Amino acid sequence: MNVQEILSVVDHTLLGVSATSREIEALCDDAIKYSTATVCIPPAFVKEVKQKYNESLKICTVIGFPNGYNTTATKCFETAEAIKNGADEIDMVINIGWLKDKKYYLILNEINRIKENCFGKPLKVIIETCLLTDDEKIKMCEIVSRSNADFIKTSTGFSTAGATFYDIELFKKHIKNGKFIKAAGGISSLADAEQFISLGANRLGTSRIVKIVKEKNNEQTISDSAY
Repeated sequence: MNVQEILSVVDHTLLGVSATSREIEALCDDAIKYSTATVCIPPAFVKEVKQKYNESLKICTVIGFPNGYNTTATKCFETAEAIKNGADEIDMVINIGWLKDKKYYLILNEINRIKENCFGKPLKVIIETCLLTDDEKIKMCEIVSRSNADFIKTSTGFSTAGATFYDIELFKKHIKNGKFIKAAGGISSLADAEQFISLGANRLGTSRIVKIVKEKNNEQTISDSAY
């Protein structure tokens, strides 16, 4: 797999609480330069990014982030607002407490209500795998498979751990009905990115892959200039 094939499935991400407009703009410029799938940015930046870049890149944003325990009505409002402001994809966080309580109907209902507010745009469901047992991960595969969402996603990147090869393999075994898989959190090398894709990830959420490619390109430029 070549580098561009990896970049083409990357959601180039900046979700830190101190992110500035200048940093978001640099992220977007890099996403365009390196042809990533999307930029994944905080909701507050969606409108200004859409106005500046229009259709030159896809915008992903997050809902109920990072803890997932907002009310369903709040998440639906967030989603509708994000779509109105120009978001092309939505990544939502489930209510993990509901999963622990086995309130599966509430989770499924929330996913489907949020999807209604996506107005046809892709919806990814973040389940925060590091906080779940294997049985809970499998149950979420079942719920997402039954839902109207498009992806199951491992992690926010804000909890105790991110994506693992094991979890992607588990998702691949249990996700059904044409749903896709997104690995996110802690993807720190091209080799790891390629491994996640080979195990079944259709999308990667990461801030590091573009940085790695930029550094490699800079090293190559310096090396070439020496001659």
